[in-house]
Amino acid sequence: MGRYRPPAKPQAPYITPEGAKALRDELDRLWRVDRPAVTRAVSEAAAQGDRSENAEYIYGKKQLYAIDRRVRYLQKRLDVLKIVDSSLHDEERAYFGAWLRVDTGGGSVEIYRIVGPDELSVNKQYISVESPLARAVLGKALGDEFVLERPAGPTTCVLLEVSYKPFD
Repeated sequence: MGRYRPPAKPQAPYITPEGAKALRDELDRLWRVDRPAVTRAVSEAAAQGDRSENAEYIYGKKQLYAIDRRVRYLQKRLDVLKIVDSSLHDEERAYFGAWLRVDTGGGSVEIYRIVGPDELSVNKQYISVESPLARAVLGKALGDEFVLERPAGPTTCVLLEVSYKPFD
């Protein structure tokens, strides 16, 4: 049995201006702050002698490899991303970059923001433009009902509010 993995499905090339700034800031921090600090630590560890049993050296090289891998990814990804200015959209319909207040059935109201896959965060209420919820709600107007396919079965949801600025 081989280790072949089919290529990953290409991600949507869209990003909000805030998301693009966050990725550029991360790239800048990795290149100007993190990488030089790890490089200094690796060179100090290398000066201690035997590198084969030097844990600081081995760990530092792994950190350096991870930083370089992330820097390469960010550089390539930032070249293909298209920044979408959501301030031009109609406040009556849900499009990319919108903050949504959605009645997800049973009286439960959730708040989401439709963003690109590069902006997702567990702590935030961001959903990918490729997610089932985003696909179901894109283009819908205020008060529109839509069906969301969930593992537990289809759920009828209602779009309650759309804003292109965060809700208070």
